[in-house]
Amino acid sequence: MEPKPSAADLKDQGNAHFKQQNYLKAAALYTQAIKLDPDNAALYSNRSAAFLNLVKLTKALADAEMTIKLKPTWEKGFFRKGCCLEAMERYEEALATYREALTQNPQSSEVATKVKRLTQVVREKKRNQQDKPAAKANGSSAVSEPEPLRIDAVLDKALPAGTSDETRKFAKEVIETALKEWNDNNGKVDANVRLCLGKDASKETLPNVAVEKAFESPDTLNSCAAFLRQYIVDSSSTAACLIVAKKSIAFPQVWKGTGTRKWAHGNSNGFFIQLETSAIRRLWFVPSPVEHGRNVCRTLEPLDIDLHAVLPPLFR
Repeated sequence: MEPKPSAADLKDQGNAHFKQQNYLKAAALYTQAIKLDPDNAALYSNRSAAFLNLVKLTKALADAEMTIKLKPTWEKGFFRKGCCLEAMERYEEALATYREALTQNPQSSEVATKVKRLTQVVREKKRNQQDKPAAKANGSSAVSEPEPLRIDAVLDKALPAGTSDETRKFAKEVIETALKEWNDNNGKVDANVRLCLGKDASKETLPNVAVEKAFESPDTLNSCAAFLRQYIVDSSSTAACLIVAKKSIAFPQVWKGTGTRKWAHGNSNGFFIQLETSAIRRLWFVPSPVEHGRNVCRTLEPLDIDLHAVLPPLFR
């Protein structure tokens, strides 16, 4: 019988998967290692980094804080915590945490760079807040979500001439509903595919298909796509629209690309909208920064679906 792997072995395996950007597997291996060595700060630090890349920010922050608790003079714990707070857009707290990391290790150029950049971010944020009263006095105000006319403008730009009124109306209604759900639930939306059912669909056919488990792995994604294709055929659907939060996706993490696939929207939270018909494939990302403790939507950012598709084609 082969000996069971030690915590060090599991850590090394996790590190190997982390380098390959297989963050879900890395986190699982670090978890196994922690069960064997629960007082090892480095294991929590590594799992925090994996959770951060999976956009599981609450878990990443908890592991960073455990790292600090176990090893309070190690700058890495404060660095991890700062990264989590920055991803949450809690910039002032992140800056203070990075400064604490720099206190523990003044020679860290990585932390010094973070402190310099976040100092500028916090300064600009305060300047913007000071500018808001003046903007309000001038009769202007921030828009917390895209208005119907703005959605119309997005669709005018995205949809080709000759797109049916049915498809356009369907896309607009799905987008408006998703935005309302996101704003009403402070940054949460159910992962599902909404369908424009055909006239031949039976009364028992549901217009929504929950897909919350679809993005756990390549296998589950492929299985879900196959199911959806058949469901579309059976329901005679003319269009489908995926709504899924970025933080709900373990695979495919389409924001991890480099080169031509480089992601232009930073670590911002948000959700994806992917529209599919037999002739049209469109993809948007809706970034959602946190302002005054709430997630707000500002715009729909079009993405190149060939580079960033969340779901494979659903119509054949």
